[in-house]
Amino acid sequence: MEPLQIAEKIKQAFPDEVTEISSFRDQVSVHLKKEKLHDICLFLRQDPELDFNYLVDICGVDYLGKKTPRFEAVYHLYSIAQKHLIRLRVQVPEDAPTVKSVTGIWQGANWHERECFDMLGISFDGHPDLRRVLLPEDWEGHPLRKDYPLEGFKGEEDWPGFTEVVELSKKLKEFEW
Repeated sequence: MEPLQIAEKIKQAFPDEVTEISSFRDQVSVHLKKEKLHDICLFLRQDPELDFNYLVDICGVDYLGKKTPRFEAVYHLYSIAQKHLIRLRVQVPEDAPTVKSVTGIWQGANWHERECFDMLGISFDGHPDLRRVLLPEDWEGHPLRKDYPLEGFKGEEDWPGFTEVVELSKKLKEFEW
């Protein structure tokens, strides 16, 4: 099934939830209202004709100063059996950056949602273990936000765990070849 046909099928099943269907360089995006994202993902997984059994990834986008709402969560889905792909996009407002978790549909969403939370600050309601995955738990801020300073926050001390990591690396040097 072609991506535009998949997009139209989603629009037929959820006419009030699809805000836009866009295509760029043969890649189709279905823009959705975030409230029914979980239901739409469940539909895409369970429909035998679509059979989206593989969540490729989830990423976030920060449109600071260019678009409102500021954030967007982007889901790339693939059907191994049917060999087709679709992209879902939901807008996420800055004042309440939350989306319902899809870990109950695709277990692989666990790490993708955690990374999106860690790097952009988008939270996923119902996630079984939403905590940082790349940065230390005591890290402040979200480095992929466009307003995150490139050289860290001015006037603040370095991350408190930095000296511990440096000392540990010195101790572990004896195990190098």
